[in-house]
Amino acid sequence: MLDINNMKKIAILLLVLSSATCFAQDSLYVRRTVNVLSSPALWGRGYTKDGMKKTAEFLSAEYKRIGLSPMRNDFKQGFSFPVNTFPGKMLVEINGKTLQPGKDFIVSNASPSITRKGSLQKIDSTHFAVDQHLKVELKDKLTWSVATDVSTETTIEVNRKNFKGIPKQIKVEIENQFIENFQTSNICGFVKGTKYPDSMLMITAHYDHLGGMGTDTYFPGANDNAAGVATLLSLAKYYKANPQPYSIGFICFAGEEAGLIGSRYFVENQLMPLSKIKFLINLDLVGTGENGMTVVNASVYPKAFSLLNKINDEQKLISKINPRGKAANSDHYFFTEKGVPAFFIYTQGGPTAYHDIFDQPETLPLTEYQDLFKLIVSFYQAIK
Repeated sequence: MLDINNMKKIAILLLVLSSATCFAQDSLYVRRTVNVLSSPALWGRGYTKDGMKKTAEFLSAEYKRIGLSPMRNDFKQGFSFPVNTFPGKMLVEINGKTLQPGKDFIVSNASPSITRKGSLQKIDSTHFAVDQHLKVELKDKLTWSVATDVSTETTIEVNRKNFKGIPKQIKVEIENQFIENFQTSNICGFVKGTKYPDSMLMITAHYDHLGGMGTDTYFPGANDNAAGVATLLSLAKYYKANPQPYSIGFICFAGEEAGLIGSRYFVENQLMPLSKIKFLINLDLVGTGENGMTVVNASVYPKAFSLLNKINDEQKLISKINPRGKAANSDHYFFTEKGVPAFFIYTQGGPTAYHDIFDQPETLPLTEYQDLFKLIVSFYQAIK
């Protein structure tokens, strides 16, 4: 009998294989890839239900299908790190009402397993507590993240828009699993240059997201960062069909949401000398664009930023490019710290969902995908 997980993998691959391969239809490929990466089968590309592992296998298969070459013997660069996960029970009742994970509440990411009932004491208008180990906080926006340790305290963040009244009684049953050595991998490949194969222009994007909270709730991560990965894969297809004088590298990082862990690992365990990288563009949160885009490190590399703006103005692509200085907010950072010229690009406008269950492919507009694609290609053609 064919294993269910294998059936899912085959179905995912068939979905992508059915997408078009010519440039004119890249938007279709990107849309379908975002849908796959954000699907329940990959469970938020995280730490439960093998979400990140399945995603790494999918990306490696796509690299191979596109025709990329691995930077070493394999597309995967393995590493590990500690992470707190929530694979099981996720029950919260307040005043006798059962709350829905993700929609009505989230649990603090470093929470331990806990089974408790108790009366809540009011601390102020938004904070309540049973004791120092169990607290409730009313929030206007539920924003989750990833923890690499376990606390002795559990905070239940409750969406105050969905919960009316004053929290008085609470019942919780939450199951955590701390994994000391979570195994994952960066996915690394390249297209060899025709004239300067030892010099490389790099495109990067993180493929991990938050995964799941309990057995029934996952965080799709369509904008963060399925859109960036899909754009990277689309560019990989283009460059494989149109080799450039310089080699073009592609890295999908794991562990970004846990603290830029995958990109730091690559920088400290280089598959190629960093001195060979002429420029790096990191794509994260690029699924919108109605209000333009922002370039981190614009003030660090003013000549490159001026060139980017010149191309954008000439081709009338992105409505506005906002400059930003140095920031340790995505996977470009450790490359910049080692002297690699790098931009981190993110788009603005459109849906505001971020690190929540509403960052879904159905509502992601991919407004500026084609223009961003053209801008990157033209920028890398102009770099000497």
